[in-house]
Amino acid sequence: DVGAALVDEIRRTVLQPAVDGMAARGTPYIGVLYAGILLTAAGPRVLEFNARMGDPETQPLMLRLASDVVPALLGAARGDLSGVSLEFDARAAVGVVLAAEHYPAKPVAGDVIEGADGPFEPGVQVFHAGTRHRADGRLVTAGGRVLTVCALGVDVPDAARRAYAAAGRIHFRGQHHRNDIGKRP
Repeated sequence: DVGAALVDEIRRTVLQPAVDGMAARGTPYIGVLYAGILLTAAGPRVLEFNARMGDPETQPLMLRLASDVVPALLGAARGDLSGVSLEFDARAAVGVVLAAEHYPAKPVAGDVIEGADGPFEPGVQVFHAGTRHRADGRLVTAGGRVLTVCALGVDVPDAARRAYAAAGRIHFRGQHHRNDIGKRP
């Protein structure tokens, strides 16, 4: 699990230098910037930076967000985040992507999705990405990363168990997902 010391190290060695570097170049960034961090034996390493809030990596974080995100988004757009603070649920969150048949090469679209509406236990949220409704109202696949099933738990293994349990209640032809999310190598 990621503790306060590791979060501080990532803030100090990755996040703050990125912000400081943009400021030094006179290229401030306004919006959501997500840092994909790999935890290695040599310490945290940057995999990527993303400027999209809807990626599967950010969805568990959004599930943990306990405060209203709108003031932060408006503040960022206006260039004034003074007085804005975000509160997060202390529980762990895990997201499992349910992918379409043949993803990532040539994902199949149009397969009917069953079970995405739940019901699910509290703390579980299904985020739609590659879905659409047909004229008859049925939910179908419409992209490679179809759904992300996110869950809160007392720790990462509990959150992963809950996410996988909920994912197991959703079905569509050719569906596949990773089985190692939330597990240590």
